[in-house]
Amino acid sequence: MKTALKIESERLEDYLAADAIVDHDHPLIRETADGLSPTGGTEVDVIRSMFHFVRDEIDHTVDAADPRVTLMASEVLREGVGLCYAKAHLLAALLRSQGIPAGFCYQRIGVLHGLNGVYLAGLDRWIRLDPRGNKNGADARFPLIQASLPEEERLAWPLDPSKGEIDFPTVYAAPSSAVVETLSSAKPGPAWYEGILPHAP
Repeated sequence: MKTALKIESERLEDYLAADAIVDHDHPLIRETADGLSPTGGTEVDVIRSMFHFVRDEIDHTVDAADPRVTLMASEVLREGVGLCYAKAHLLAALLRSQGIPAGFCYQRIGVLHGLNGVYLAGLDRWIRLDPRGNKNGADARFPLIQASLPEEERLAWPLDPSKGEIDFPTVYAAPSSAVVETLSSAKPGPAWYEGILPHAP
């Protein structure tokens, strides 16, 4: 069942801000976003292009067994790797650089899992996208978006409430402080993420 989303702020400009993590004022972010935006494409075309880029072209740390720790959007883009949270930071930055409001959503699937909330101005609707990457059983897709129909979410995994898995329904304007603190203090190395990831935003 789809989760009813709640936005943290009524101000769309809060979902367009650049900061130390979502650094969409970085030249690499801007150049990449401009290159990913289809010429003459619709808002949905732009969002779809950037979602597929982050999902498919940026490695997930666990899938790649990569020892690097990335946090800032520009860092994730430069290194080409990140945990789900870091990939969500990059997708938000790419979208915000093109004037598309984007925020952060979370689920608990054993540990905290990060994804994005994105605002569709043409439909006055928020949707969730999961750019984690489709390996190790994950199967996130871009939803079919039609004005007359609710979109069907295709996130990485279905939740199992019997295992204590839950959705946190808020679309946050900034990344979770628990996530930022965890990634900021993590030390690079094999399986550096084991035992340190947060369980709530």
